[in-house]
Amino acid sequence: MVMTTMSDSKTKSKTETLKFLCSYSGKILPRSSDGVLRYVGGVTRVLAVNRSISYAELMVKLGEFSGYSVELKCQLPNGDLETLVSVKSDEELTNLISEYDRSCPGSKIRAILFPPKSLKIISPPTSYASSIDFSPTKSDFNFYRSGSCSPPVGYGGRYSPSHRLEVLRKKLWWESEHLVADQLSR
Repeated sequence: MVMTTMSDSKTKSKTETLKFLCSYSGKILPRSSDGVLRYVGGVTRVLAVNRSISYAELMVKLGEFSGYSVELKCQLPNGDLETLVSVKSDEELTNLISEYDRSCPGSKIRAILFPPKSLKIISPPTSYASSIDFSPTKSDFNFYRSGSCSPPVGYGGRYSPSHRLEVLRKKLWWESEHLVADQLSR
């Protein structure tokens, strides 16, 4: 029969857990006094994970942790913020953990989380703008000309979807008018 003591279980759980000191939503800037890079602003939190975590699982946890998809860059042990290493695979994660285990066992891995560089922006098809009727409706003119303090029947309020859609339509109309004017002036 094998007996485990409380200290054995604490040591075992300590070696199975890996801690990341994660900073995000800030900037890396040089310190004015000596020019050494430091992380300014944003949020810094500790994330504890099982040592056997895969790169994909870690990225999911970091996304949940920070609230958005991230790119992971880590500071090397005894390094500074000028030597951040991108981690993009299981092999790179394993190498980073091994380096920390060898150089400074038990210390937290310093991680800087960046938003992805290539954000895919989905633009509407070119025919989208031409399919929207930007002309004001007759009921809009009647409401404003009547001088009434009451909103028109069916008005859902300032934050209703129909109001937001109307504001968006007017903004798109205004932008398209100014875009045409800019192009004509060139």
